[in-house]
Parts: sequence; structure tokens; C-alpha cells
Amino acid sequence: MVEVLSIIVSSALVYSAPLIFTALGGTFSERSGVVNVGLEGIMTVGAFSATVFNLFTASTFGSWTPWLSLLFGGLIGVVFSLIHAVATVNLRADHIVSGTVVNLMAPGLTIFLTKMIFDGHGQSDLIKERFGKFSFPFLKDIPIIGEIFFKDTSAPAYVAILVAVIAYFIIFKTKFGLRLRSVGENPQAADTLGINVYGMKYAGVLISGLLGGIGGAVVVQSISGQFSVSTIAGQGFISMAAMIFGKWNPIYVMGAAIFFGLSQSLAVIGNTIPLINQLEPVWLQVAPYVLTLLVLVLFIGRSQGPKANGQVYVKSK
Repeated sequence: MVEVLSIIVSSALVYSAPLIFTALGGTFSERSGVVNVGLEGIMTVGAFSATVFNLFTASTFGSWTPWLSLLFGGLIGVVFSLIHAVATVNLRADHIVSGTVVNLMAPGLTIFLTKMIFDGHGQSDLIKERFGKFSFPFLKDIPIIGEIFFKDTSAPAYVAILVAVIAYFIIFKTKFGLRLRSVGENPQAADTLGINVYGMKYAGVLISGLLGGIGGAVVVQSISGQFSVSTIAGQGFISMAAMIFGKWNPIYVMGAAIFFGLSQSLAVIGNTIPLINQLEPVWLQVAPYVLTLLVLVLFIGRSQGPKANGQVYVKSK
């Protein structure tokens, strides 16, 4: 029983890590009042960038390559999210339309660059340095709990959990977080108090780009091992569902992302779990997307996000 639980927890953490990062990014963006439907596209460019960085620097950085690739993927995510920030904040474009454009641009751009870099192939080479299984010193020796949670597990997942705790502190316990939330709730009132509304909106979107790019980088280096057009296949939208399910609270968002990560992992480990292994594999493969739709249908009306979320702000009004 302990061995089965260990497999379930370890696999769920692997698949939930990119969702946690990306969903937290969406939380920052929407707390500033900007809906970021473009998380899928941001994850795509993050995954591509991390792959290229990993392949071309592995011989230089060795075992540190995956971690540096995360930062590089996040940096490119920030740059790419500028498109959405400029469109929604300065050009006053509809947030949904702008995010959709980002999602349409990313796959075409990254596959074009992939073919340019990898001799016309539609996918990259296999990366040389990946996130393997990680065991926490001392903690892994705790009876039962250590074997389930701290042995042969995912290091990026625990970093994501730590980031969720930090995000909660930033949003609810700091001056920056208070200003971010005030802009998302009532930008006119925030403006009268001297808060730079446009600056806070930019901050929210760029943070979402950073975390979304990191999420894409985790997918490549923990799950797929190479980049192709199907590397990011709905994870950005699942992250948005986790954000809504978690009611824009980083801790709840993290829990929702772990739930969706578990549903994704069952398609891989389902044949090793009693009862679940009796289901047809196709049901396990579609489970994450069905659950996403159910969450959106059941909770999108009940979850009250920031009041000014998605609204175009004009300073003169």
C-alpha cells in the first residue's frame, strides 16, 4: 500500500508542478485586473526556450542546466507576455482576444524556429540534462511519510509549492500585494490614492509570463524530454481552471493544480493502481480535460474574481 501511495504522490507532483507555476502566474495577472488567456502560449515559448538552452549549454553547466533552463524559459515568458501587456494596458485591446492571439502565435513561431534550428525536423533533439527523481536528505528516512512524500520525488514540485506560499505572502501580506489587489478591484480608486495602475497591471502580467514560462520549462525537463507542437497540449487552460477553482488564492490554487496534476498522472500510472487499472486507458487520458470542463461549468459562476478583472482601464475616467 505504501509503495502504491508513493507512486501516486510522486507522479502527481511531477505533473502538477508546471500547473502550479502557471496557475500562480495567472493569479498575479488577474489580481491586477488583466485576464491572461495566453498562458498556454506563454508555456509553449517557455518550453521551447528551455529546450534550446538545455541542449546548447548542458556541456557547460552540467547538472545545473535544468535549473538555469527554468530561469531562461521564465525570462522568455516575460518577454512574450509583454505582447499581452502592451495590447491590454496601453492599446486597450479586449483581454480575451489578446490572449487568444498570443496562443495562436506561440505554436507557429516555436515550430518554425524548431525546424530552423533542428534541420527541418518538427521536434527538437532529446534534452541532455533532465530533472530526475530527488530524495530529501533525512526526511526520506521518516517511516511511511518519508517514503511517500520525500523519496524519489520531484524537486520542481516542491519549489512550486514554496513559490505558492511566497505568492500568498506577497499578495495578502505586503504593500505590493495590497496595491495589486486594489488595482484589480477598483483601479479608479487606486489611482486616486496615487497608485500607478498601469505599472501594477504590467507587473501582474509580467509575473504571469515569468511563472508561465517556468511552467513550460518544467514540462519539457520533467515530462516530455523534448519540444514539439504537442508538448504543451492544454496545460495552460488547465492552469486557468485551477486558478478559478482555487478562487485566486495561491494556496487554494496550488491545491487545485495538484488535483489536476493527479488526474493527468493517472493516464500514465493508472495500470499500476488497483481498480483504476480496470478502466479503459482512453478514459484516463481524457480525464484532465473532462475535469477542467466540469470545474469551469460548476464553479466559474460561483467563484468571484477581482471585480475589475478583464475591464479596460482608461486613466482619464
